[in-house]
Amino acid sequence: MSLFDLLAAKPIDVDAVAAHLDGLDTAGRIAEIQTIPGRLQGALWAAATGKAVPVDHFVPAEVPDGTFIRHYGRNSFPIAAFADFEKRFARPRKGAKELWAYNHSPVMGLIGAGHFVLRNDKEHKTTVCDYYRVPPVQLEGAPEVRSNSWGLSFFVYRHMLDVMWQVSKHVTVGRVVRNGYVEQEYFLLVRQEVVA
Repeated sequence: MSLFDLLAAKPIDVDAVAAHLDGLDTAGRIAEIQTIPGRLQGALWAAATGKAVPVDHFVPAEVPDGTFIRHYGRNSFPIAAFADFEKRFARPRKGAKELWAYNHSPVMGLIGAGHFVLRNDKEHKTTVCDYYRVPPVQLEGAPEVRSNSWGLSFFVYRHMLDVMWQVSKHVTVGRVVRNGYVEQEYFLLVRQEVVA
């Protein structure tokens, strides 16, 4: 059974989804999420609600500080050319409770990198990608840090949070909250394999 089939079932069995994804390698997970349209991403987000994601899911403890970990994404945009992207996360220093991150995509040169801080959020009771904040310092390997009010970033990333839920060992699902309003915009992320 494919991920598409599992998400088309009603109700969605999140444990079965997790087991299916955990049984694949990174390439298999990426291939599977690329088949999932926005309506099923939204259905999975709703089914996974309450499965909080810890900060160290995004950058496991064994990863050296300052090393970016890639999360391969598929969003719910209807235009395929804009649907695939990455979020890249790094721990700025030992013991940090937050991660510094940015978006990498084919249109990054046009709309900006959308820098953000990943943090725990008491209101949403999980981690959020917080675009109201940007890293105070540029880490090696990251594009230039700019405000999300700059240029076309203003229309894409300004006043935005991504609320994240855990799907499986390597996969998370997010939903956009913009200016405090919950949007019908979703995305799936697949974390690269981390070798200890």
